[in-house]
Amino acid sequence: MSTAVEPRGAMKGLLHLNGWLVYVFFYAPIVLLVIFSFSASRNVGTWGGFTLDWYSEFRESDNARAALSASVKVAVVSTVVSVILGTMAALSLERFTFRGKQVFDALLYLPIIIPDVTMAVMLLLFFSEFFDVLDMVFGLEMRKGFNSIVASHIAFSISFVSVVVRARLAGMDAKMEEAALDLYATRWKAFRFVTLPQILPGIAGGALLAMTLSLDDVVITQFVTGPGWTTLPVYVFGLIRKGVTPLINAISVVMLVASVTLVVLSLVAERSRGGTPSQ
Repeated sequence: MSTAVEPRGAMKGLLHLNGWLVYVFFYAPIVLLVIFSFSASRNVGTWGGFTLDWYSEFRESDNARAALSASVKVAVVSTVVSVILGTMAALSLERFTFRGKQVFDALLYLPIIIPDVTMAVMLLLFFSEFFDVLDMVFGLEMRKGFNSIVASHIAFSISFVSVVVRARLAGMDAKMEEAALDLYATRWKAFRFVTLPQILPGIAGGALLAMTLSLDDVVITQFVTGPGWTTLPVYVFGLIRKGVTPLINAISVVMLVASVTLVVLSLVAERSRGGTPSQ
């Protein structure tokens, strides 16, 4: 049995220094973002005294609140649908054999591999043609907006949910499902009482990832959005064109707090279920 060798002397000091440099590289921009969101100066990199005016401006802005509300609605709906479809896809690929399985598996990874701009153009063309067909055949005048944004977020979130859930399924012993079936449990009961509790941490992780991706997406949303619908990241991108102010820092801090809250809630839920996911 091999044992790990603990570094000593100068090597140990270099490893500690490297660790601290990595932490500074990752978290120093976040700390600066939070600090300068309270600056009274309109220049982003200049400290002008402590103030909460930028957060008050964000709270009182009708456009900002509408964008935040739109982001939350899109994220919730797209996450729920993505988790259901992504989990079903993961179960199909890990537990069943069917014709075209390899092709389906390869296509499922496309949204992860292809660039966001390419996928945005594809979705833009699809919705343009799809809505034209609905208009010609059924007389339905549909325009890009909430439905097109949600459908687009579902399209790229399913792959990430499926990957996370499949990783959980791969580490699960399939004999437990077989034992439940041998004890005259139906497939639904075997899934509900045996499989689902074990893959629930993976489902929660996939849901968290899907919601984070939805809340942060700019490129695809900007291509498929319509009049009257602007999510918060797209709204921030529009503010940058007019000039960078600490208002953008304040909005970014709000988004950062929301993301951290989702992570903390996920960890609390995992601990409340009995500790680590492997238990």
